[in-house]
Amino acid sequence: MELVGRDDQLDLLRRLLAEPRSHGSAVLVRGAPGIGKTALLAETAALAEGLGHRVLRTSGVEAESDIPYAGLQLVLRPLAAGAAELAVPHRQALDAALGHAEAGVPDVFLVGLAVLNLLADAAAAVPVLLLVDDVQWLDDATASVLAFVARRVGTEPVVIVGAAREGYRSRLNSDELTSVTLGPLTDGQAAELLADRAPDLRPTAHRRLLAEAAGNPLALTELSRTLGSSADPHMSQLPLTERLERAFTDRLETLPDITRSLLRIAALNDSSSLPETYRATRLFTGATAGPAELDPAVRARLVQVVGGELRFGHPLMRSAIHQTMPTGVRHAAHAALAAVLWEHPDRQLRHRAAAADDPDETVAAALEEAAHRAARRGGIAAAVTALEQAAALSEDADRRAERLLRAADFAVELGRPETVTRLLDQALTGPLSRRQHATVVWLRGSFDEGLHSHASGANSLTALAEEMAAEDRALALRILWSAAQLCFWSDPGPEARRTVLRAVEGLELDELDPWRLAICAYAAPVDRGTFVLERARHVALKEGDDGRAYRMLSTAALLVGGFDLARAFSAAGGAPLRAQGRLGLLARTVGADAWSALVVGDLGAAIAATEESRRLARETSQTMMYALMTATAAKLAALRGEVDAALALAEEAEELGLPAGARPVLATASTARGLAALGAGRFEEAFGRLRRLHDPADPAFQVALRLTVVGDLVDAAAHCGRLEAVLPVVTELEEIATVTSAPVLHAELRLVRALLAADEDADPLFTAALTAGLGAWPLLRARTHLAYGEWLRRRRRSVESRDHLRAARDMFDALGAIPWGERARRELRAAGETSRRRAPDARDRLTAHELQIVQLAAEGLTNREIGQRLYLSHRTVSSHLHRIFPKLGVASRAELRTVVSALR
Repeated sequence: MELVGRDDQLDLLRRLLAEPRSHGSAVLVRGAPGIGKTALLAETAALAEGLGHRVLRTSGVEAESDIPYAGLQLVLRPLAAGAAELAVPHRQALDAALGHAEAGVPDVFLVGLAVLNLLADAAAAVPVLLLVDDVQWLDDATASVLAFVARRVGTEPVVIVGAAREGYRSRLNSDELTSVTLGPLTDGQAAELLADRAPDLRPTAHRRLLAEAAGNPLALTELSRTLGSSADPHMSQLPLTERLERAFTDRLETLPDITRSLLRIAALNDSSSLPETYRATRLFTGATAGPAELDPAVRARLVQVVGGELRFGHPLMRSAIHQTMPTGVRHAAHAALAAVLWEHPDRQLRHRAAAADDPDETVAAALEEAAHRAARRGGIAAAVTALEQAAALSEDADRRAERLLRAADFAVELGRPETVTRLLDQALTGPLSRRQHATVVWLRGSFDEGLHSHASGANSLTALAEEMAAEDRALALRILWSAAQLCFWSDPGPEARRTVLRAVEGLELDELDPWRLAICAYAAPVDRGTFVLERARHVALKEGDDGRAYRMLSTAALLVGGFDLARAFSAAGGAPLRAQGRLGLLARTVGADAWSALVVGDLGAAIAATEESRRLARETSQTMMYALMTATAAKLAALRGEVDAALALAEEAEELGLPAGARPVLATASTARGLAALGAGRFEEAFGRLRRLHDPADPAFQVALRLTVVGDLVDAAAHCGRLEAVLPVVTELEEIATVTSAPVLHAELRLVRALLAADEDADPLFTAALTAGLGAWPLLRARTHLAYGEWLRRRRRSVESRDHLRAARDMFDALGAIPWGERARRELRAAGETSRRRAPDARDRLTAHELQIVQLAAEGLTNREIGQRLYLSHRTVSSHLHRIFPKLGVASRAELRTVVSALR
């Protein structure tokens, strides 16, 4: 179709193609069927070829939307030679995904990184344009890979332009894509196109067609061919898409019977192969079917023949044929296709299933096996579809339920709550066993940490787990894990927590079992804090652990206040999770490291880890985890003195967390607001914000996280004359300290006792706090020096105060806690000593993402290794370092190591 009236969109695409070679972009063109999306892509390809770009193409096909990586095959075919240069894990993941090798499940993100590197390497020779038509019908695995790549081409000479029909959900709806909407042609443009396409139309017909087509170029072309041929007086009242389908159907009726049969087979075929279509049509009709019989459709411009492939002129033609085919005819056509696809067993099976009139356990069992094969290749969406089809064809009610529940479990992995709900509702229409009922309840709570789905919360889940314990201990454990997580994200109360504890201890798991330790930590971080800390230090995981156990142990250690242990588990778990591409779990593992690093004061590591965890949580659709890491970023910004950023991030986190009642999000956001106020000297406000974490009636109350902010609360209270108001909180926490050995709580309380002590008792308490082994707690050590120096100066012991204030200043400067360093300087001036200004360091000059790259480069990792760690192409890493070196005033990696070492 000729492109008319799209000058603005072409200008945008022309500018993107002409950008410098170090800059890439991704564009998604949206519009109604027939509006000109494909024509715009074709014109973009011509522009790119004129500029010397390499053009790669793929498109979604509705019949192939359940075949994992079907769309990716077309992209990669021209790049096959470059696959040999990929890192071994990436090459293996790609081979497994494309069915070239038998291997474990390749995570879609690992495949995405392989594709990103292939594109980046190709673009190093000439810029690359990747065109993706009919995005709405891409198979889920391909769409996920392309979305992953689209988020990362900003520094590569790669432009991605996709086209999608309005009203369809797609994983390429990412915020990182520029959205372009194609609207209808203007009246003048439409009249010009119609005059060119149908110059002999009478004026009345011309006006009628312009009105009916509503500026749609395809409608102007196709409806002009059938104008007056339809006997349906209500035709003009139908939606435009349906009128176009009717127009195609009318044209189909003018063709010979054998040609119509060829097109029916082609419309149902999940391949564009002409030989397959010819063979199946011969079987379907018992007549000769070949090029001569197809020719009438070619001459009518309904289809095109390109080599050995048959292509419809527009996807609406295929859907029109689908919708007008009688059920019996459709089943017979599928059966004919199944009969000729003996070389393609999975495709053959899909057609056998589509041809079935009644339940057929043989086909159902084959579909179930195909689902597991698809899952092994990473085709989780295909597995869901195959299992749902298998359920529909099941002869046995129990097998039907099992297949629907397995499909729902897979749909959880895809992050599709609406699909999970639909599948579970289907399962509930038949008889279910106790275990199956329990699985339904558990799966319903798989999103948003169960905050929305489990109305009765942890109690009902625990009761369910206890019912299942004897029948299916593995399921019982998973249900208990969900209950324990609800104890973290919400507050079910002390009795519910004790119920979870009794249930997990009743399972008689080994005391070093990661599941047991994690459930105990989540459900009762105080009552079982010492138990978890002591056992976790002796856990010896089996060699080859996939990282999941380390992830559970890292958050467990965090919740019981063992931040050094949490960081060690996070580091151990991160490596296998990165290697496998399991970015959902990695987001949580890195998040535990970020939170822990922030509490102890390793702000350089916290900046990098927080940014990565937040980005991964968003990319893997973990809304509450993203909210928690956004609140963590707010807390980090507050400690750095970036008040506006801190408040904006806290607000974003609260908007996500408040409707769900996500207490860790609200607690962390309130802490961030309190620290921002404390750093700015607004002590009354800081007291109010931090006091919220200790009020059980406040949604920001969280039993574990409150233990980390008692020192800041008392600091704020001391400066605004509210010490009496904080005494009940401190008394309660002193009692808690007799129950748990949480290092963070005991370290905070040592400082608090000194702040609250009478003058004659404070000196030895400050000394005790500073000599209590704070080497692993640099931020708390700096706060203790500051508090002691302030106390000494206010008692006219200025000379003694200077040593402590000087130590506090230097430590805060080294940590990057800028407001507290300035506070120490002010106190020093009041004590009679001037201070140099803090010199900016890498944390001030670099973005969080750049800082992460710098830290890895300083550790000696190559660009390719950094790319593998951060899921970037090695060329993107090189581009970042090229910009970073001048910012830091260094010329080599050796100098970079010196800069980074100064941050530790």
